[in-house]
Amino acid sequence: MTTSRRFCRFSRSPATASFSVTEIPEGGFCMSAFVLLSPAGRPTSVLLGHMNPAAPWDHIGALDAERVAVHGKRWMIPSSHMIYGESPGEAAARILREQLELSPLRLEGPQVISEVYTPARFPDHPRHWDLEFLFRGEVPEDTAPRSAAWTELRFVDVPRTPPSDFARSHEDVLRSAGFTLPE
Repeated sequence: MTTSRRFCRFSRSPATASFSVTEIPEGGFCMSAFVLLSPAGRPTSVLLGHMNPAAPWDHIGALDAERVAVHGKRWMIPSSHMIYGESPGEAAARILREQLELSPLRLEGPQVISEVYTPARFPDHPRHWDLEFLFRGEVPEDTAPRSAAWTELRFVDVPRTPPSDFARSHEDVLRSAGFTLPE
């Protein structure tokens, strides 16, 4: 019996082509890692930043200049699309190193989230699929990193921050991570 299902098996093999996906999904598919750092003892605060438009975001986060301009004034979680062949843990370590200029930290996770949605900026586009790997860690409150990738980095109390203050649907990522945001 041959199934009519199309599984999330991305392969060009003729042996599995009838039930695999051989092309990129029409609406796109992204795999991303997020690093949620909180100060010790303050789990509702998360390190967030405003992107520096002069930083090489195409190289450190897979963001083109237009997206940086659109999202640069709102809070963003240190994150990146994964590099082809990179593991989620390697991506989290790269975010710490390249975006936050931090030495390796002990991180918990990943918590895996999957979302399928129509992008707000492109309501006529097909649904987009995200697979997100969320890592958590603690750092001393007085050691919030400083990095050239951001114009500002600080610990933000997520439950007191309006969803409209977050960039790139990162409020949805925070909700998926268990944070409550104001209405």
